[in-house]
Amino acid sequence: MLVTHLEASRDLCETDSILFGAALAVCRIIGAKVSTAGRATGHSSAIPALRRRIEERIAKARALIGRLICFRSGNNRPRIVRTISMAFAGTNVSLSQPDITQKLTEGIDDLKQRIAAWGKRIRRYTERSTRFNQNCLFQSDQKRLYESLERPMVSGTGPAPNQVDTLAFWRGLWSEPVNHSEGHWREVVASQCAGIKPMDPVIITPDDVAEAVCRAPNWKSPGLDGLHHYWLKGFIVCHAVLAR
Repeated sequence: MLVTHLEASRDLCETDSILFGAALAVCRIIGAKVSTAGRATGHSSAIPALRRRIEERIAKARALIGRLICFRSGNNRPRIVRTISMAFAGTNVSLSQPDITQKLTEGIDDLKQRIAAWGKRIRRYTERSTRFNQNCLFQSDQKRLYESLERPMVSGTGPAPNQVDTLAFWRGLWSEPVNHSEGHWREVVASQCAGIKPMDPVIITPDDVAEAVCRAPNWKSPGLDGLHHYWLKGFIVCHAVLAR
């Protein structure tokens, strides 16, 4: 089927669509789970379930700390009193006992220690995940791993550049006419290059495409077409069309 459809393809975009449809058909036939939603949207930003649960605990603990501080400072609104009563439910602490202020302070300190412990747990989990991903990347694509290690961390917390100043800066570089003082070196270079034979036109053959695809990692993140290199290796009939 691919031979018939690929011969009728008119451009690279249509060829990619045909190959993607063939890959999707194969996955459906063998029963593999695929997700066509979000093609070419980049890496998934889903938060792991463990980290999400811990972050929810931290958020609830911080909210409870705020209620405890409000009650300790004398805020006796029914909503706050109800929250404090639920927090001390099942304990021998009563809101009417004389040392309730000390109990509130101890409860706040205990919650702060729990938040600190949960934060350390998240950091340990993140470091472990980073090490695991780096080890996997070392096995699959060492070049990409070394590039990620050498790339400096870019912080996006600074102020955004002003649009007017940015436009003025680049217009000053590209829009203003510049008169260069040309010397005699142009004539020298032209005379030296007069005897150079022009390079023959490059003709890309199916063997060139097959060799390039063979060197590419199977499951590297795809581009806009959403097609992994694995399928380009498997669909050998597409090499001639891609070369064309």
